[in-house]
Amino acid sequence: MSAVPVTAPTRRTWIALGVLATTTLMTILDGSIVTVALPAMQADLGFSPSALSWVMNAYLLGFGSLLLLAGRLGDLIGRRRVFLAGTAIFTVASVLAGVATGAGTLLAARFVQGVGSAAATAVSLGILVALFAEGRHRAFAIAVFSFTGAAGAAIGQVIGGILTEAAGWHSIFLINLPIGAAAIGLGALVLPADRGVGLRAGADVLGALLVTTGLALALHTVVIGAEHGPSETVAITGLTAAALLAAFVLRQATATYPLLPLRIFRHRAVTGANAAQILILAAMFGFQVLVTLYMQRVLGWSALDTGLAMLPAALLIGTISLTASAPLISRFGARRILLAGLSLLALLFAWLARLPTDGTYATDILPAMLLAAGAGLVLPALTTLGMSAAGPADAGLASGIFNTTQQIGMALGVATLSGLAATRTHTLTSTGTPEAEALTAGYRLAFLAGASLILAAMALTTLILRPGATRGRSMDSQFSPIRARVEKPTRGGAAR
Repeated sequence: MSAVPVTAPTRRTWIALGVLATTTLMTILDGSIVTVALPAMQADLGFSPSALSWVMNAYLLGFGSLLLLAGRLGDLIGRRRVFLAGTAIFTVASVLAGVATGAGTLLAARFVQGVGSAAATAVSLGILVALFAEGRHRAFAIAVFSFTGAAGAAIGQVIGGILTEAAGWHSIFLINLPIGAAAIGLGALVLPADRGVGLRAGADVLGALLVTTGLALALHTVVIGAEHGPSETVAITGLTAAALLAAFVLRQATATYPLLPLRIFRHRAVTGANAAQILILAAMFGFQVLVTLYMQRVLGWSALDTGLAMLPAALLIGTISLTASAPLISRFGARRILLAGLSLLALLFAWLARLPTDGTYATDILPAMLLAAGAGLVLPALTTLGMSAAGPADAGLASGIFNTTQQIGMALGVATLSGLAATRTHTLTSTGTPEAEALTAGYRLAFLAGASLILAAMALTTLILRPGATRGRSMDSQFSPIRARVEKPTRGGAAR
């Protein structure tokens, strides 16, 4: 790539970081901003209870299934070009969603939003690596970038509640028009121009078709399986998805110009961080959706009250990820900070697993919001580990992989945890249990499952990301730009 890291960031560099962070915040917000507006959309557009979840899942399908392809396209034709095109697609689709008058139109617009988000998000970390050389400036830039992801989902629920109450659910999409237009205009001016290495250097069209179709079908299988339970259709789609993804892996091992060079997984920090991220994001996104539904459907709160109830979590996550995560990672190492944050999240889910039917904010909800601060430590540490082997040649690839596992985790969380809650609720209501009690029991079961996911992530971090395991060979001779941040030595010289 033509863009190379600079040692002293200029004003233009910091503005470019602001563009990346703002666009990422906008796309992350759109994954969660709809949660508090779902009841209003259902009443206005006539969604059935099962179809309503597709307002979120359509977005996640478009987003998660195309991230790998988008990341590789950034390496081939230029990350700046892919970023600007993705932001434009997302902005136009947001307007279409905002003016939708039918369920079908809204779902189609949500899918296209996901496509635009995939293009913009997949290359953002790659552009960041090109902008900032290894050291304190890159550590701060990663902290800012992680802040947008960590706080964005929680802030989305606050903003969604305010906008829905004040101007209706259409406004949560239309607000993206001025933000997206500004990001496109500024991005064209300040983002580094890069021509890419050209399509002939790695245009694995067959691989792109296999992974895109396979991921989309896999996510679809999870969604319909959670909604309708085991069935012949679920089995067929699941087996087909597995076959397509297996064919994709075989293709990558034999292709001259693979879409996903398998060498990237030789670095255990990258492999472990991405695997842990699937578990963590599944739990955390499921938490955001389910605790919102608990406040509205069981406690009877309005969209505005629900959004404001999430505000402490948003403020804490944002503050910690932006101000404390970088120095803590530099001092103690990403692995230790990741484990500390996961410990707080495990306590969060254990607390929610005891929610009563007549819960109050001060005693039942607020403690969970405070424990959510652990996400402010977890996501920057995961980003540091996940990009620890990314140099200029494969930064877009590593970024695409990291963002793909994010979306897979989020989709799995919505589908599986919501499915568990719905199944438990249906079982209880069919035996005469009052609706509020049945709903609460379903949410408690889902939160227990979330705790299990966090504990599994802690075990994975302990086993795969143990001291020394992150040291292995980098992807090639130029790939170790932020490893010093991942494995900061102690005063005595031993790796943390």
